[in-house]
Amino acid sequence: MRTSFLIFVLLFSAACSADKIASARAPFGATEVATFDQPWAMSFLPDGRLLVTEKEGRLYVVTQDGARSAPVPGVPDVDYGGQGGLGDIVLHPGFASNGVVYISYAEAGSGNVRGAAVARAKLILDDNGGGQLADVKVIWRQVAKVSGRGHYGHRIAFSPDGYLYISSGERQKFDPSQDMKQNLGKILRLNDDGTVPADNPFADQGGVTAQIWSLGHRNPLGLAFDESGQLWNVEMGPRGGDELNRVIRGANYGYPIVSNGDHYGGTEIPDHDTHPEFEAPKVWWTPVISPGDLMFYSGDLFPQWKGSAFIAGLSARGLIRVAFEGDTAFEAERFDMNERIRAVRQGPNGAIWLLEDGSGGRLLKLTPESRRE
Repeated sequence: MRTSFLIFVLLFSAACSADKIASARAPFGATEVATFDQPWAMSFLPDGRLLVTEKEGRLYVVTQDGARSAPVPGVPDVDYGGQGGLGDIVLHPGFASNGVVYISYAEAGSGNVRGAAVARAKLILDDNGGGQLADVKVIWRQVAKVSGRGHYGHRIAFSPDGYLYISSGERQKFDPSQDMKQNLGKILRLNDDGTVPADNPFADQGGVTAQIWSLGHRNPLGLAFDESGQLWNVEMGPRGGDELNRVIRGANYGYPIVSNGDHYGGTEIPDHDTHPEFEAPKVWWTPVISPGDLMFYSGDLFPQWKGSAFIAGLSARGLIRVAFEGDTAFEAERFDMNERIRAVRQGPNGAIWLLEDGSGGRLLKLTPESRRE
């Protein structure tokens, strides 16, 4: 049974690089559609149903009324633990004709090491509301696999011109972000089959270096294109300094040499403005918001928000809206959802959909139609 509940919240400001945070009542209501065990990502099928992943390794087909299929077979074995497990799910731009999807996950290596991987597969939907993955092939891996279970990143996004972008965390190892012989702490650009485009900025260097689109990232957990086709990412800073970045071809974002936060042990990290050779974030947050996902809104249900970015806030326990004025970005509104928010997506009719983090995480649909006075 779908349960509707009203959320009226007052917006509140946080210390960050922006000073234009509005205060108003949320213009939406939220409808609980379904619940999951540690959900991580969602993607909409052409018929309006959703694909939803759970960290322990389960993939579901879910209707907009909350009916959920049995777990979809064919998902690769995942290395579950810490921040690792099954991650993102994204459709190929030609899904309607080829049925191809991409999934990211943490993969065990030989010995006590692991890393993120991305697999390409065919989703075969059945008449019973579910489906299966077939022809599963790993097309990308983090190099090198390392110990620990943190900072995988592994968000996936397709550009309007059909290239595959993958965010890769530095796995809490710091230095790989600046090491061009590793693809940790980077954003990667690939063809849809996992090969390297000839016009990548470092393609002539070969190996994993050829995959790199940008470097100097920490834990990039959101990756999205705006309406003009520009790529953006959100990433967790250390103790302070969460970032929204305009991702530029070949640019270096400076981690761990610079950050607007400091190490957890208290050691200071120079701020971005001390090293202008590194690309600085367009917005940064201290205290942190712990960004989990990123989406640009283009729908008609909330016309006042067209062109805005929405960030899923984990420690912020809410939804953060970022607005843009020319080359300037700033936090415009923050909606308190009272739970850690893991993922945010725009639905086919312009509703905004959220996944809460953790056990019992709800799938929520935000619409103005649900609002009551």
